[in-house]
Amino acid sequence: MAVTDSPYQAYETSEAGESLPPTRSVRDRVIPPMRGSVMWGWIGPLLVTLFGGVLRFMNLGHPKAVVFDETYYMKDSFSLITWGVERVTIKDADKAILAGNSNIWQSCTQETLDKCASYVVHPPLGKWMIGLGEWVFGLNPFGWRVSAAVIGTLSILVLARVARRMTRSTLLGCFAGLLLALDGLHFVLSRTALLDIFLMFWVLAAFACLVVDRDQARERLVTWYENSPVSPQGPWLGARPWRLAAGVCLAFAMSVKWSGLFFAVAFAIMSLLWDFGARRAVGLRHPYAGAFNKDLPQGILAFGIVPFVAYMATWIGWFATDKGYGRNWEQATSAGNPLFFVFDSMRSWIQYQWQVFTFHSGLETSHPYMSEPWQWPLLLRPVAFYYEGKQNACGVKDCSEAVLGVGTPVIWFGAVAALVALIAYYVSSRDWRAGAVLLAYAMGWLPWFYFAFADNRTMFLFYAIPMVPFMVLAITLCAGLLIGPATPPPMKPWAVPARRTFGAAVVGAFALLALINFWWLHPILSAELIPYVEWKARMLFEKRWI
Repeated sequence: MAVTDSPYQAYETSEAGESLPPTRSVRDRVIPPMRGSVMWGWIGPLLVTLFGGVLRFMNLGHPKAVVFDETYYMKDSFSLITWGVERVTIKDADKAILAGNSNIWQSCTQETLDKCASYVVHPPLGKWMIGLGEWVFGLNPFGWRVSAAVIGTLSILVLARVARRMTRSTLLGCFAGLLLALDGLHFVLSRTALLDIFLMFWVLAAFACLVVDRDQARERLVTWYENSPVSPQGPWLGARPWRLAAGVCLAFAMSVKWSGLFFAVAFAIMSLLWDFGARRAVGLRHPYAGAFNKDLPQGILAFGIVPFVAYMATWIGWFATDKGYGRNWEQATSAGNPLFFVFDSMRSWIQYQWQVFTFHSGLETSHPYMSEPWQWPLLLRPVAFYYEGKQNACGVKDCSEAVLGVGTPVIWFGAVAALVALIAYYVSSRDWRAGAVLLAYAMGWLPWFYFAFADNRTMFLFYAIPMVPFMVLAITLCAGLLIGPATPPPMKPWAVPARRTFGAAVVGAFALLALINFWWLHPILSAELIPYVEWKARMLFEKRWI
């Protein structure tokens, strides 16, 4: 098959998705060059990240209260960094903690060990990350929120850089980072000690690593092709550290919440399909055999062995101590045999995992802010993380402080339109970028429909946070299509300036609307003290948002 006949030539497009002249070299078609300055490719995203970080760190310790499920995670996290496992706290200890008393754990003796070990239903990594902030800054609102703020801020940089790499445009990369910085749900979870922001970060980091790996693998493949295109299967592409890093990130996602498994399976398949496409794109006679023989073994290492080891490493506190729930330490050490210790410890651990699985499968408790997955993209039922009414504290009689876990409507509703457009674009072009974004979004959304209908499980809007970066990427890809190519197509040199001017104006207007929308919502996202009437005015769907 000739190179120009490759069905993967849809990849060889401008940042806006339009086909470029087929006379380009194999290198330019398989690895489109990165436009613009390398320096500005970092400075631009870093400036956007700084903007998002200032928003997230500003008055981070407010409200000085235990917000929503912080009551579980801030205590479990402090217990982890203190004893290596979660331990039961004194009932109703939140007020004591806010008053500065961190000595609210029961004293556990060997006789009362089982009663003191806390039964938890999520893996420990997210709580370890929260606990790191508590270790540095203490058991206080700032201490248990600072890790979420750091991770939320870093995710802006990661998204800006991966969007730049996917579009070959620094401007579009900065546009993506700005939208993530301005999303209300991302903002709230970056200022709250819940696990979901950490899940989102590791999923996004894994995706970014795979995009870098894709570029590097293609670079090596083209270099080989230009120098010795003699093998029908192609070469072994050498060590692929970015793919291994993606495997670690996916393990860490699962080590925060098990829902990371959906992304792990999907991303593994996606990466291997990219390998098939790369070998086919350069015109190899047996691209699939080449991918199976040369790429699949390292794929098994990156997406099987490495994630398993990394996942188990996050449980080191449970294995290394005698205080974990269901640990059965005495039984494991009774034989005095290291092999029996390992075997029995694994048996206890697997039994514990099964208990957690059955707990999640049967979680049907009603909650006033629960919602169904189909409601999430339309923001029909956000979560009130915090609300306190006050009298005569803001210049009028009735005042409100609130933290509402809700996305920025301009961004979320724009993403719905962008995702529909991206489906149509992918069907017509098979552009890998559209396919990757749609797949990642689907993995963050569609599995929850099964739990909704099969298990009738209790769910909340903030479960959708792993979808948000890919919603932003969908908007960004559509923005690139709207702006159009930097190089005019043959026979239409006059078309580009007018189209790019119009497209840039529309994209700029969208970014401005997102900024205004976020500014309008900011008081109810950050517990700013405002008159009750102003709080109520910000309830877009009054009957559903209150």
